[in-house]
Amino acid sequence: MSALPRTLVLIETDPRTSARPAEGIRIAAGIGAWKKTDVTLLLRGPAGYSLQEYADELVDEDNFTHYLPLLVERERPIYIEDSFTDTVALDGSPWRYEMISRDRAAQLLRENEYLIRL
Repeated sequence: MSALPRTLVLIETDPRTSARPAEGIRIAAGIGAWKKTDVTLLLRGPAGYSLQEYADELVDEDNFTHYLPLLVERERPIYIEDSFTDTVALDGSPWRYEMISRDRAAQLLRENEYLIRL
């Protein structure tokens, strides 16, 4: 277990219509690189589309193609809450992720000292 403070980056908006998910991924990768906090990324609802195979279908695609590889280098997967139900959209996804229950997502919220919500 890390001695660093823990930060949960929670993204809830649809990356096909909003730049907020791309910005959240950029923030998560950036603060994780500082190694001053242990960062966890949680995608809720339509934010799950952030991990689809083709980033060119997303708003601000450059942030996805540049920063997602930095996040998946870590030992922890990217979490997707099971409120995202279009799992077929993730077929062919190149990203390592783990589907989790709403209860597990709530547990992540409680376990982290800091929350960034987009």
